[in-house]
Amino acid sequence: MKTKAELIAYCLTYPDVYEDYPFRDHQWAVIRHRKNKKVFAWIYERDGIVCINLKCDPEWVEFWRKAFSSVLPGYHLNKKYWNTVLLDGTVPKADICRMIGESFDLTT
Repeated sequence: MKTKAELIAYCLTYPDVYEDYPFRDHQWAVIRHRKNKKVFAWIYERDGIVCINLKCDPEWVEFWRKAFSSVLPGYHLNKKYWNTVLLDGTVPKADICRMIGESFDLTT
């Protein structure tokens, strides 16, 4: 996944979720659960790079950050629970999908 549209499309394959644009800046898309309205993916572009913020179990936060230089503490979110993944091609798609799935599970 390299584009914002691809990320959004993938996130929308999860059950009972929807795309939302809660800010005046429509560059920020969020994917929410229908039932509890919680966000599990924050998708945006920053400095020309597509990014996604994902919730993470605190026990795994540092693992992902150490495994990939393009996984950073969550931009504008609680760094204890959220990571930002830069879609610069260095994180394999399977790992991105796994992190998305974990964020989905943690926010249900």
